[in-house]
Amino acid sequence: MRPIGHLKDETPARRFADFLYGEGIESQVDPGPGNSWEIWVLDDAHVDAAKSLLDEFRQSPDDPRFVKASRVATRQRQLGIEKAVPRRARVIDTRTILYSPPVSLGAVSITLIGISIAAALFTQLGRADRFVQPLSITQYQYDNGHVRWNGGLPEVRRGQIWRLFTPMFLHFGILHILFNMLWLRDLGSMVEARKGPWKLLLLVLVLAGASNLGQYLVSGPTFGGMSGVVYGLLGYIWMQGRFNPASRLSLQRQTVTFMIAWFFLCLTGLMGPIANAAHAVGLALGVAWGFLAARLSVARRR
Repeated sequence: MRPIGHLKDETPARRFADFLYGEGIESQVDPGPGNSWEIWVLDDAHVDAAKSLLDEFRQSPDDPRFVKASRVATRQRQLGIEKAVPRRARVIDTRTILYSPPVSLGAVSITLIGISIAAALFTQLGRADRFVQPLSITQYQYDNGHVRWNGGLPEVRRGQIWRLFTPMFLHFGILHILFNMLWLRDLGSMVEARKGPWKLLLLVLVLAGASNLGQYLVSGPTFGGMSGVVYGLLGYIWMQGRFNPASRLSLQRQTVTFMIAWFFLCLTGLMGPIANAAHAVGLALGVAWGFLAARLSVARRR
C-alpha cells in the first residue's frame, strides 16, 4: 500500500477513489496533513497508473467521465457488499483468526522478545526462585503453603524502580511465553513500524508498570508475563484503527474477537491461574490511550 498524493477536500477525494474502483484499482482515503485528504493505492502494481489518473483528475475534477464513473463504482461496491455478506456469515477463514504481521520485526520488539526468552531460560520457566525473585515486583517467601511479603513495595521505594516493569519478562510455561511472544511480535512490530521505536518503548513501559501494579494490588507478587502489555497494545491499535485511519494501525475483526473471547475465558478460571487483573488494566489503559491519541490526532488535522 502506497500513497499517491493529496486532494484538498474530502468529497473530491472520495469521488476519485470511487473512480479508481471502477477502473479496477482498490484505494483508501485517509485524513492527511493540514486539511488535505491522502489517497493510498493498495496494490503497488497500480501506483503509476493511479498517479497518472490523479493528475488528470486534478486538472478537471468535474469532468463527466469522473462523475459518471464514480456513481457507477459506488453502485458496484454496494452490490459487492450485499453479495458478500451472506457468504461471510457462513465462512470463517482459519488463517486470519490469529493476526498475520504486515511489517518486519523491529529492534525494540526483538529486544523485548530476547530478554523474555533469556529470563525464561535463567528462571527455568519460574522454577529457579533465585532468579525469579530479582525480577518480581517485590520479594516474597513461602511459609507453610502461604505467600508472605512486606507491603508497600519496600524495594521500589528504596530505588529498585525496575521491579515495576521486570515481571513482564517472567513466564511460567512454554505455552505462556509462546503465546505472549507471538502477540508481542505482531502487535509490537506494527506499532514500532508505524509510530517508531521510542513510542513502542514508552507504551510498553507504561502498560507494564500499570498492569503489574494492578495485578499486585489484587493478588500479591507471585505473577509474571507480557500479557498485560499485549492486551494494552491490542487496545491501543484497535482504537487507532477505528478512530484514526491515518495512523495506518489496524486489526482484523477476527483478531479482536479472538482476544476478547480469550480475555473472558481466562476470567472463568478454566485456564488455571491467570493474571486477569493485568489483562484488564492493560486493555483498559490501551483502549483509553489509543482513543484519546486518535481524537487528538484527528483534531490537529482539522
